[in-house]
Amino acid sequence: MTTPPTPLSARPTDRPSIQIGALAPLTRPGWTEAGRHLLAGLELAARDINDAGGIAGKPLELIVRDTAADPHRAAAAVDELAHLGVTALAGEYHSVVARAAATRADALGLPYLCSSAVLDTLTEQPTKWVARLSPPQSRGWQTYADFLLGAGHTHIAVATEPSLYWASGTRILRDHLTKRGATVTELDMHTLTPTTACDALADNPATALLLLVGHPEPAVPIVKAVRADQRLSHILIGAPAGQPEFTAWTTLLGDDGAAIPFLRYLPEHLTPLGTRAEKTLHEHLTQAPSFVAYEGYDTITALAQLLRPHSTNRPRTTPSWSHVSVEGTRGQIQFSRTPGISVWQWTWPPIQIVDRDPAKPDHFRILHTG
Repeated sequence: MTTPPTPLSARPTDRPSIQIGALAPLTRPGWTEAGRHLLAGLELAARDINDAGGIAGKPLELIVRDTAADPHRAAAAVDELAHLGVTALAGEYHSVVARAAATRADALGLPYLCSSAVLDTLTEQPTKWVARLSPPQSRGWQTYADFLLGAGHTHIAVATEPSLYWASGTRILRDHLTKRGATVTELDMHTLTPTTACDALADNPATALLLLVGHPEPAVPIVKAVRADQRLSHILIGAPAGQPEFTAWTTLLGDDGAAIPFLRYLPEHLTPLGTRAEKTLHEHLTQAPSFVAYEGYDTITALAQLLRPHSTNRPRTTPSWSHVSVEGTRGQIQFSRTPGISVWQWTWPPIQIVDRDPAKPDHFRILHTG
């Protein structure tokens, strides 16, 4: 198990602070590497804001809670943080967990800026209390589908597991692809093994297999099985959910983990703020920061501007998401209402489809932008 780095703590102060609750998956079964990157971005932005004088002269303090990828634990954390009097909530990586946090924040009237979750419907009804930085799943995964079609893939197989997130992704891909003449075949990994999935693929016309499954199990065994099966040498493996983004992917798969396209939310060039943050995050994480670290940084940057007019305790009025306009690490952040999306949405975060270069697995190749 990787030892987490020392937190990027804000400078100590005796002044009353503005407290923000920070949610992240820091223990298993959560995706802990994603949680570590997310928290590093949140903490660095808080430190930078405090070094610049805080919010209306008051320091920003993060109160961190580990969700461990558990929706019930996340909802309980929101209740606890609200009881402690936090001004707002930030963070979370897993979509289903963020949905539970968003639902509870909406019920409590507590502003929540979600960093990474992509489910279109984060709350059942439109809410004024919740906003999101990452693009909705429908936009990102439709972009991925267009990439597949552009590369000549018209017969797609998806390895799936039971989950609201995976079911939503499968539906988006199926709807978008079939309208354009492609076919989508589901392989239920709840009933199949990696070996029997390979057998099913060998009897199918699919030229691409998408991993809509958890990491490391069963994603890693599936990749190993497909790569070792000579019948499937023509198959493109894809991972729209971003499993190959983190170093654990190459640690577990080595060369087999290369040339697997995935979605990430970075521009071709970071902003000047992003370039400055990149250096510190790289030193802190002892590796190149993922897009999730930048999402964390941008979350606190945007929340700080939102909270400036309400710098004492919790805002007394509805958060003014539409008034936020601030430079983040990846572009100018502004929020708007988007049809079909229940929360306030950054319009629009950058989208890339990238893979790890087989010649240099630590290097990402940009294949498509959306």
